[in-house]
Amino acid sequence: MLRRERNLGQKELAAYLNLSTGTISNYENSVHSPDLDTLCRLADFFGVTTDYLLNRTELRYDLKKMNQHVSREYTLSEVMDIILACNAGSINHLMEYALFLKSKQNEQNTRHKPS
Repeated sequence: MLRRERNLGQKELAAYLNLSTGTISNYENSVHSPDLDTLCRLADFFGVTTDYLLNRTELRYDLKKMNQHVSREYTLSEVMDIILACNAGSINHLMEYALFLKSKQNEQNTRHKPS
């Protein structure tokens, strides 16, 4: 899933990790599991925790990422805490507004792109 999110082929990921395409295929099809070093390199490459790769958590990001500032005032962790304190209706409104802002931002970026 992570490889596809980045639009990477197995061959490209294999080249980065210095592994064969077959090895990547075996990992993805649960034929074999990566060794600890490879697991850590995969986590670093995709910016997720090893626990996420091992399906021990649904949280993708490590503490370093969670403590990253997403604005001058807020870290990603603080934003998530605020969202988690909201009820489902408020979260739906928040997501609708966030998607609206993202579309406006995309429109502005498209208009200001050099031809």
